[in-house]
Amino acid sequence: MSHYEAMRASFEALRANKFRAFLTGLGLVIGNASVILVVTISITSRDYIVNQIQRLGSNLIYAQYDGGNNPAMGTSDADYIKIADVDAVRAQLGSRIVAATGVMNNFDQMIIEGREEDIGIIGADKYYPQVRNVALLAGRFVDGSDVDRSERVALLTERLAKRLFGGQAQAVGKIIKLHGLQFTIIGTFKEKTESFGLSELSGSGENVLIPITELRRFAPIERIDPLYVETRTPATVVPLTQAVKQILLSRHRPGAKYLVDNLAAIMDTARSVADALTVVLVLVSTIALIISGIGIMNIMLVTVTERTREIGLRMAVGAARRDVLEQFLAEAMMISVGGGVAGIAIGVAIPLSVQYFTDVVQIPISILAIGIAFGVSLAVGLIFGLLPANKAARLNPIDALRYE
Repeated sequence: MSHYEAMRASFEALRANKFRAFLTGLGLVIGNASVILVVTISITSRDYIVNQIQRLGSNLIYAQYDGGNNPAMGTSDADYIKIADVDAVRAQLGSRIVAATGVMNNFDQMIIEGREEDIGIIGADKYYPQVRNVALLAGRFVDGSDVDRSERVALLTERLAKRLFGGQAQAVGKIIKLHGLQFTIIGTFKEKTESFGLSELSGSGENVLIPITELRRFAPIERIDPLYVETRTPATVVPLTQAVKQILLSRHRPGAKYLVDNLAAIMDTARSVADALTVVLVLVSTIALIISGIGIMNIMLVTVTERTREIGLRMAVGAARRDVLEQFLAEAMMISVGGGVAGIAIGVAIPLSVQYFTDVVQIPISILAIGIAFGVSLAVGLIFGLLPANKAARLNPIDALRYE
């Protein structure tokens, strides 16, 4: 019997029991689709998280006062990071950084929609928009002359501008009062990437940004919290993190403690967690494929029993044991490969269809996952089809013919 004849005979046998063949292959359809979807979801989630962190600032270093090592010393106002420290960081790191900026924080109350609410006030300089990667919605940002001359100008966050004046463009040129002083609104802005209230921009998303020199006039203490430094490349983040810490320590009394960190560790952790989750989920999906293979073996053993007389008759008219082995192995391979290809098609089609409904998240299709799923399908058909096929090939023709 040629290979073509074995394949044709296998196909005819499966067609004679279409529903049973469909149910047997259904496990592989689900298993392969699961593998593709699991890997796709894991890669998409990982890329999304890493992209969000990178948009916050993959080259970003942040520093803030973290108390003292000697409780008996207490905390002195001189221990806090100052505007002069920001200038020192710029001067000492020079061309190794893109920019450095300091943020001062304060609060005041405003009448919004008929009631008083606490509003966060941020003092910053001209480098803040670049380092913090914020987006201008209307008007302009604070510039160097505003900071040098302590101009009473302000920017509102997107949500605050909408609540106070109904929109972004409508807010520009309006007057607000902070600590009894009048400030002219020169623009509105928002975070390009949501920091979920973990930055100086409060969780409510309602803040006012003014020149840091003007905020210093009515702030009781000069305290930069935090200091931001943007490096030129991700490779220099770690060494420059240590350099910033040394600069701060050298400018303050012994025992003062500063938290100086970056987002590199968070990015590495996010990648590691996503990769570990992918491995676990793929193993779970692989178990589903193995269970499907056991189902194929079970059905093929039943098929061999049902077709014992047929096998005996074929051997009686000259079919070799190898021909019988090849036919039943081909049947198992057809079920596994057919189910595997259908599962892969479904697993690829679902992510591709999702991309028609959203442009926010890019959904990559893993070629490696497709290859693994197809390879496992072949292996399942070969391994779990071999035992039933071997059993069929070892039947005694005389005993098989007398089987009822």
